[in-house]
Amino acid sequence: MPVEGGSSSGSTSAARHPKQKRKAHSLSIRRTNSTEDRPPGIQRGDMLEGQDSKLPLSLRNNLLDLFGQIEREFENLYIENLELRREIDSLNERLTGDGQTVDGGDPTKGALKTKASHSTSQLSQKLKTTYKASTSKIVSSFKATTGSRALCQLLKEYVGHRDGIWDLSVTRTQPVVLGTASAVNSIKFHPTEQMALTASGDQTAHIWRYMVQLPAPQPPPDVSASCDDDQDSSDREEGEVDGEGFCEVPTVRVATATLKSHQGVVIAADWLVGGRQVVTASWDRAANLYEVETSELVHTLTGHDQELTHCCTHPTQRLVVTSSRDTTFRLWDFRDPSIHSVNVFQGHTDTVTSAVFTVGDNVVSGSDDRTVKVWDLKNMRSPIATIRTDSAVNRISVSANQRIIALPHDNRQVRLFDMSGVRLARLPRSNRMGHRRMVCCTAWNEENQSCNLFTCGFDRQAIGWNINIPALLQEK
Repeated sequence: MPVEGGSSSGSTSAARHPKQKRKAHSLSIRRTNSTEDRPPGIQRGDMLEGQDSKLPLSLRNNLLDLFGQIEREFENLYIENLELRREIDSLNERLTGDGQTVDGGDPTKGALKTKASHSTSQLSQKLKTTYKASTSKIVSSFKATTGSRALCQLLKEYVGHRDGIWDLSVTRTQPVVLGTASAVNSIKFHPTEQMALTASGDQTAHIWRYMVQLPAPQPPPDVSASCDDDQDSSDREEGEVDGEGFCEVPTVRVATATLKSHQGVVIAADWLVGGRQVVTASWDRAANLYEVETSELVHTLTGHDQELTHCCTHPTQRLVVTSSRDTTFRLWDFRDPSIHSVNVFQGHTDTVTSAVFTVGDNVVSGSDDRTVKVWDLKNMRSPIATIRTDSAVNRISVSANQRIIALPHDNRQVRLFDMSGVRLARLPRSNRMGHRRMVCCTAWNEENQSCNLFTCGFDRQAIGWNINIPALLQEK
């Protein structure tokens, strides 16, 4: 910190003797902070009024308090050091009084020397163990970061939205399509057809039909053509690309069906197995089940005490799980067409942000209480695994084949765990890689031994990652 009010000769002297300058500065702070030397009735601010400084008085007082605390800490360390030196001197005096001399022939010399050597070796070993334990944490953190970069590599960044991305989804059939939702709360693709289900804040959900065709490969440009025939890129019309034709981006403006029954924001929606029915979750504390073909409301699922945060369907059975701000998630069973049952699970202490099914018989729930829990559908009394984190957990995703859990956090971290709660890796994140604002959602795409993970966040972009599953499991 620069010091004002000094003359040029004083500055030169301070530059020549930095140790003396630090000593004088420390003593002046000690005198200022000392309550014993301060005249009665005079406050610290009154003592500083006459000193030349442009800092506000409150800020100066805070700085002096902080420097005083630092000085007291160093003073305590200094006193401890003096006491240790006294103990060492006392030990040396006792050894000398017992006849411990360098050239003497006392028969106890060997025993004393062995005892002193043993004590020294114990102290040395303790110091080594402590040092190794402290440094190993630092080294392991570097190893984890390096390993994560090798196991999880960034493939591509998808940029184009003008606002944060709330959700994303990947198709299960060819061609593989990535859908991102901005200003829309949720997006899910039909299990077999080219249809998408979206949930919105306008209290509705929509079903859309789309047609995606992969572009035909373009022939290589003819470099022998005359420069006069070339068209400057700035003169091209919007959408025109090199070669014949235009690069058209299809836009679907009319929905196939509109689902209206909620009285609040529709925060999430999903397809039931088979794709003939859909379920929606809303802030009106209810979930609705609709027929896709007729848009008819089949069931209204009530029971949550607060707003719903997410809903998910089982990939192979007619089961639905809903999560809520009331710290619970509910399991709805529609396998019997005549009746539907519900089970309530209270495993968290804060908002349950999402609960998802796995291909097996498990449910994974995440919460703002910084925990993720894995449940067995056959015995939901207590979780089979609990993952404790350092930040709230957003919408989670589980890979279908490898059963790896991806956890996006409020602190922009995305961590990978197995179903037993063992941490496998963390997606790389730096100023030039990864999300720059809170991560919202993740989605897996597994095909032909390749496993890709997609993440989205409030930084208006989605990112595709390649996950080296064999190496990841080998590191485990």
